Amino acid sequence: MLREDKFGFRSGPPAATQPGWGARPGGPSGPAIPPSDDPVSPWPPAGPTAEPTLRRGGVASATAVLLAIICVTGVVGWNAVTPAVEVDDRIVRSAEIPFWIFGAMIGALALALVTFFVPRIARITAPLYAVAEGLVVGAVSQVYEAQYEGIVLQAVGLTIGVFAMMLVLYATGRIRVTPRFRLGVIAATGAVFLIYLATFIVGLFGADVPFIHDNGIIGIGFSVVVVVIAALNLTLDFDFVDRAERAGAPRHMEWFAALSLTVTLVWLYLEMLRLLAKLRSR
Repeated sequence: MLREDKFGFRSGPPAATQPGWGARPGGPSGPAIPPSDDPVSPWPPAGPTAEPTLRRGGVASATAVLLAIICVTGVVGWNAVTPAVEVDDRIVRSAEIPFWIFGAMIGALALALVTFFVPRIARITAPLYAVAEGLVVGAVSQVYEAQYEGIVLQAVGLTIGVFAMMLVLYATGRIRVTPRFRLGVIAATGAVFLIYLATFIVGLFGADVPFIHDNGIIGIGFSVVVVVIAALNLTLDFDFVDRAERAGAPRHMEWFAALSLTVTLVWLYLEMLRLLAKLRSR
């Protein structure tokens, strides 16, 4: 009997060997992953009554839709920021972000968390997340662009470049997502989250975590490390899609996987902005 977990993965007989993310159609298949290394590899039962399952093409299409929504609503967030006022090469008033943008930030975070615990609603919550996150990304981008002209285009280009590089490294097997690798990336991501949370909490009392947010060597080094961690999270997203496809995950998981990939790309882009700003402020 087949059983489903909360992500829709079915357990059952061992799976046949299948090509991984980025494999050529009709090309040679990669080696099968042992059950102990890939607990979600079994295929669902075949037949005309079988539920439609997740496909990489569907994840790519859903991700493209979410990114398009972010770009559209990003324009709204960009235009909502009051530009800085500069007189005699001196900024006399910094750019101002409207208060409702922070509400959009909280909404995006809440939608992402709800979707993680209830993946079946991703088809609805993922586009809503993209709308809210687009407002935030647009507003933040405008603030950085007001200070450093051209920085947004640079960050977008670097984000696309890193995404392409990680996809090639994963597809060619240069990076293998083993359980130990996955655990290490998750632990590093959690550590970054805790540092940012600590920064937010102490910021409420008018203080700041020293060095890491400055444009010194330590601050730049910290941003480089965070960018690397964000990039490595992309491989976890690619691996999730591969394992979900092999496991015969239901079709609605395409939107869940697309949301996960979009969250990582947005994080990577924002960290690129932060790193470039530190470098250009030196």
